[in-house]
Amino acid sequence: MTAELLSVQRRARIHAALGDPARLAIVDALTLGDASPGEIAHHLDMPTNLVAHHLKVLTDAGLVVRTRSEGDRRRTYLRLQPAALAALTAPSLAAVDRVVFVCTHNSARSQLAAALWRQRTGDLAASAGTRPASRVHPRAVKVAHRHGLTLDPTGTAHIAEVIHDGDLVIAVCDNAYEDLTNHTDAGPVRPQLHWSIPDPVRLDTDAAFETAYTDIAARIDRLAPTLTTGADHA
Repeated sequence: MTAELLSVQRRARIHAALGDPARLAIVDALTLGDASPGEIAHHLDMPTNLVAHHLKVLTDAGLVVRTRSEGDRRRTYLRLQPAALAALTAPSLAAVDRVVFVCTHNSARSQLAAALWRQRTGDLAASAGTRPASRVHPRAVKVAHRHGLTLDPTGTAHIAEVIHDGDLVIAVCDNAYEDLTNHTDAGPVRPQLHWSIPDPVRLDTDAAFETAYTDIAARIDRLAPTLTTGADHA
């Protein structure tokens, strides 16, 4: 059995253990400190036999361990295992040299994503388009400036000029993703990730570009901790 499958199965057991409101309440109660089973029962106003059942499930899932009191040896205390909760996060992606964000015209979403990635991670990033425009959209430049980013108004490029082996390619629009995955003449470029971010140019308002920026920023914050880039493993 592969390590990846074992990891998924372990995470599934933890999720299942946390799927009961009473067990989640027990985990919450142990988040900041240890407690005895009797204290848990009192705190949650729960019968001791029911507490015992839930504790067995949590223990079997590796979320809780029992320790014997160093004072009164008849007492046991429950301790939360934070590493088990940390295991709920998805495994890290394989190491990559650089992140390249792709959209159709390379005029808004992909430009903002690359600039944001560089700002928030300090790592290499680039952007490209399947049918690049001649310039970056003025509203993209404007929202970038508002958030302390700099975009080159004429800095658009075609994917063939940008993407190399070792890049993590992220399609930030549906059209580019579908062009690169559905068409046999799209070449060797295939996005490893797809972010379905609505095109702000369709509405062409400052609010639409701000919404796109916020969506991209949140996705970058989720992805960055899972990724090892060339700068990290050089």
